Amino acid sequence: MTINRPGLPGDLPSAEVLWARWALIAVLEATTADEQAGPHRTGTWVDDEGLHLDDSGCTWWGFAQRGEGRYVLFGEDESSGAKWHEPPVDMLAGAPDWLPHERLRDLLSGWELGCVYWYENGTWARAPYPATLEDDGLDCGISRFVERKEVLWTIGDEDHGTMPEHDAETLLGHAEGYRLTPEILMSLVTEPDWRELDRPAMSKALERAGLNRA
Repeated sequence: MTINRPGLPGDLPSAEVLWARWALIAVLEATTADEQAGPHRTGTWVDDEGLHLDDSGCTWWGFAQRGEGRYVLFGEDESSGAKWHEPPVDMLAGAPDWLPHERLRDLLSGWELGCVYWYENGTWARAPYPATLEDDGLDCGISRFVERKEVLWTIGDEDHGTMPEHDAETLLGHAEGYRLTPEILMSLVTEPDWRELDRPAMSKALERAGLNRA
């Protein structure tokens, strides 16, 4: 799957699949120390507000459930031209009332938002864009979770214990099927050379992410 520039709603997998992939990376990277970092946290994580990505540089994103079958994806990559476009792009045009409008408008007023997508009834949507908008940042920001091969590469890289390809595929399959238990998780993950796995934090993140519906 390839993301256009600017992104199109059809570029994204279902919200449930996107959630599972993003959440799995958050689980693998969870540490107690990071949980205590407060508002200055970076990396990929899950908390009571949803999923987050922040590289403390050019990209940050949030992904939240807003009730049964409803999700909102919002954030910014430096590649987005939406907030600088003339005339201004109304990123909330046509948005449903169940979005966190107050939060999003605060971000818009602070020039901190690059795009907003929402998901309901199995379909993604966003505000209409002018033909002159070249990029909204979705590709650079979110392709790491949209492209399944990139997710597998991340799971199996040296930061996550150089997991064998078969185990990475198995782990991702359990996550996408929402049948990932702590026992399955711990049986497949391996310890990276440069850090110890924080298994209590990983188990807590797994519970928060809701990747086991069995």
